[in-house]
Amino acid sequence: MSPNGSDRSSRRPMRRMLPQALAAALVLATATGCTSEDLPRLGMPTPITEEAPRILSLWQGSWFAALAVGVLVWGLILWSVIFHRRSRTKVEIPTQTRYNVPIEALYTVVPLVIVSVLFYFTARDESKLLETSDKPDHVINVVGYQWSWGFNYLADVDGDASTDNRTAPELDAIPDRFMSAVPEGAEGVHVAGIPGDRDPETGNPGPTLWLPKGETVQFILTSRDVIHSFWVVPFLMKQDVIPGHTNRFEVTPTQEGTFLGKCAELCGTDHARMLFNVKVVSPERYQQHLEELAEQGSTGYLPAGIEQSDAANNAETNNP
Repeated sequence: MSPNGSDRSSRRPMRRMLPQALAAALVLATATGCTSEDLPRLGMPTPITEEAPRILSLWQGSWFAALAVGVLVWGLILWSVIFHRRSRTKVEIPTQTRYNVPIEALYTVVPLVIVSVLFYFTARDESKLLETSDKPDHVINVVGYQWSWGFNYLADVDGDASTDNRTAPELDAIPDRFMSAVPEGAEGVHVAGIPGDRDPETGNPGPTLWLPKGETVQFILTSRDVIHSFWVVPFLMKQDVIPGHTNRFEVTPTQEGTFLGKCAELCGTDHARMLFNVKVVSPERYQQHLEELAEQGSTGYLPAGIEQSDAANNAETNNP
């Protein structure tokens, strides 16, 4: 068989495999279970807070930037493969280019510009998302512990200012700067979760955190043992729960329903059991739930966490 005939026969299997490879790629791209409504979110769940669309926008922008870079790189690769492939008739070595200063400058400057732009938008959105108000509508202390979650509702449930319990020893781990957002007369109620808890309506595992729709909720995050991470999936954000250090952030829920939450930090043997639920209801139903907790005897607070570390205390002295 001639060399040319041998080349043609060796290319035939590749030509037969090409449609199969393209079909497999099409199946992988489309068989993800996403609907036309899910596709624009690029894998993110539907946001349920006023703050979450900012995170979704940053996520989408990052993907579009990555896609643009990918298309450019793939295009250059295909262009070089098609127009600079070896000729069948010419076997000489092509002209060798040792230096090309404009191209080298281009592939040095362009990545720096891309990273700088992404850094700007990330820093801008992070600063906005971590802003907290002096007097939010509600303050909830989320307590992480092995292997569940506790929720201290720092609220004036009975409407009596004389029952103020903001100086309870259980809250000593929370800095005064954070406690200033708690309303006067907050005697508080709490929920102490265990891994065996179940939401009575959905049956999902873990304790249930109640939130009011349309009102600002400030979370104060503390831990009693190791580092956990407080993640309500449709919030599109999470924040670490660190022993000896207090974090906080705010959200305003916009959609009623029951949603899933979990610990997003590997915290030990039963990390996978640190699940919880978030139930968003009307403000009236939320207040009724707090009163129900008080009637059940769940008044006062759970121990919020361990003593503040020296580094955390030093940081507090530098804050107003």
